[in-house]
Amino acid sequence: MPTPTAPVPSEVKRALERLGADVSEARRRRRLPMDVVASRALTTRQTVSRIERGDPRVAMGTWASVLFALGLANRLGELAAPAGDREGLALEAERLPKRARVPRGEIGNP
Repeated sequence: MPTPTAPVPSEVKRALERLGADVSEARRRRRLPMDVVASRALTTRQTVSRIERGDPRVAMGTWASVLFALGLANRLGELAAPAGDREGLALEAERLPKRARVPRGEIGNP
């Protein structure tokens, strides 16, 4: 019997399905059979098939291994990069002080 999993938000499900479709297209463009990708990613053909369907129960490490097998893993490090986090940067900007002050007694003292 399969292990029950937590529900996945519909937006996440759609994103994984889109990513899976992109993985499938990348594999087919390279004219690689699922068995070859599975072998290179150290997984099974069934798992590659689940990834291409966007199955959220597949471990993130397995997704990364399949992307690596297709030569697409270089962009993984950019997914949550601080420089691309617009919301985080906006929140940080809100918390910046309005003025910068030097503590008393430190002005002019070397």
